[in-house]
Amino acid sequence: MANKVAKKNSLRLRRKLRIRSKVSGTADRPRLSVFRSAKHITAQVIDDVTGKTLVSVNSYEAAGRANKDACTKIGTDLAAKCKAAKITAVVFDKNGYRYHGRIAALAAAAREGGLDF
Repeated sequence: MANKVAKKNSLRLRRKLRIRSKVSGTADRPRLSVFRSAKHITAQVIDDVTGKTLVSVNSYEAAGRANKDACTKIGTDLAAKCKAAKITAVVFDKNGYRYHGRIAALAAAAREGGLDF
């Protein structure tokens, strides 16, 4: 069982490296990176040129697990924080995860909140 999980994670890390070789954030269009664990989700907007995180939102403050509804709220909060920081366009980095479920809910909510990607 542990070997199966390790293989699954190593395949995700290979996908992540393949994506990161092509996707990079700039000051004009920073990178929106999403990390998903079993219970929580974290999204941050990063300027890769300077190596700084510009905006960050996570589900640790919210009670309970990060389900689709919580991810929708996180995407909306992220879009609001980006507007406050005068960020309108981002490059989406799904970090090797499938664009499905919680990742898709967060991305859709961020788009509805006004982010362009």
